[in-house]
Amino acid sequence: MPNWQDRWRHLVQGVVRVHTARGEEQLVASLSHTLEPRVLAFVNAHAMNSAAQSRDFYEALMSADVVLRDGSGMAILMRLLNQPPGLNLNGTDLIPKLLRAHAGRGIALFGTEQPWLAQAREVVRKELCPGSHVLAAHGFHDASLYLRMAASHRPALIVLGMGMPRQEQVARMLRDALGCPCLIVCGGAIIDFLGGKAQRAPRWVRGLGMEWAWRLALEPRRLFRRYVIGNPVFLARALSLAAQGRAGCGQGART
Repeated sequence: MPNWQDRWRHLVQGVVRVHTARGEEQLVASLSHTLEPRVLAFVNAHAMNSAAQSRDFYEALMSADVVLRDGSGMAILMRLLNQPPGLNLNGTDLIPKLLRAHAGRGIALFGTEQPWLAQAREVVRKELCPGSHVLAAHGFHDASLYLRMAASHRPALIVLGMGMPRQEQVARMLRDALGCPCLIVCGGAIIDFLGGKAQRAPRWVRGLGMEWAWRLALEPRRLFRRYVIGNPVFLARALSLAAQGRAGCGQGART
């Protein structure tokens, strides 16, 4: 089994990079017209730390059909490895675009809890996807229930808002079980954002790459370990990996 350095290199190699607004539009169009079940995942600093510690989570991420860069931490890592990071295609901004592209088709929201799930469903049904039937279930069921619901209703888009690593594991199970075209998105906190449980940072904070600090200020107890402990650990690992590459101990990643 690869060590954490090899896991990180493999994950960085697999990230799909988009460099222009036109490229982002083409990506959304491609993802919205899939001919088979596909998984879309996002990798950020927290995901990289989790992959360094968990073989199962690493394998779930590696099995995704499309992996996109999420956040300034990944941009730092890629630049340290002499790779262009491309656009920051975080799920909170990209997933609403995917929802709009699926308007009129079946949608499933699996994640979070009430009342935010019901509120998110209404936002999707009335604002983002008019004309769509929107199926919803909270994120604490056994995975078999999501499999049955998806097989019965055959949604074109499934958004999972269960958090890492569960959503990546459920996504892989759904893809392997479904026999119809479907995009399965590992959405993190997106359903919470749509339902009003979580608030986006002001645009200027996002522009500075500091939305993580905004979220930490709002939820210090829940996010302390992820950001206050996790971010320095991520940066130390990134610097270590880059130093290995400069010393000739690793080959880095392809662009």
